[in-house]
Amino acid sequence: MALLVPAQCVRLRVSRPAHTRRTMSPFATLSPPQRSDAVDWVEATSSFFEQDSRPIMLFDGVCNLCNGGVKFVRGNDQQRKIRFEALQSESGKNLLRRSGRTPDDISSVVLVEKDRSYIKSDAVLKIMEYINLPFPQLAFFLQFIPLFVRDFVYENVANNRYTIFGRSESCEL
Repeated sequence: MALLVPAQCVRLRVSRPAHTRRTMSPFATLSPPQRSDAVDWVEATSSFFEQDSRPIMLFDGVCNLCNGGVKFVRGNDQQRKIRFEALQSESGKNLLRRSGRTPDDISSVVLVEKDRSYIKSDAVLKIMEYINLPFPQLAFFLQFIPLFVRDFVYENVANNRYTIFGRSESCEL
């Protein structure tokens, strides 16, 4: 049973003529406007969700903390509800673009669902909703901590992750 947790997310925007645009979620924030000749990354990456609708967790493939996080999620995701992709891979870069981020931004874990993406502490809480008990319940209570506090803690750990946990030469996956 998935809990509904309000989360800061990025609306995935499909480039269409203004008169045919549809909103994907009333709770999502707008992504930056796209030029008419720009690649439509939602469309370009739609194949990731055609055969398999499970969300994709994007992580820093050379970060020991991130690789440990992936191992933790895999060990607590007995129903295999989440897929994984390194931020540094071509697929990861394209999914970052889909999420309104730059392709070289490895500053945050990102959870990409079919029609929205989550970053920083919101991504962590959303991932917790997908894995085994007691993590969905823990995510429910953690959502009441103000976003700026959660993201402050997240950013401090993320900014020091290589210093504290080190880095590996290649992605373990």
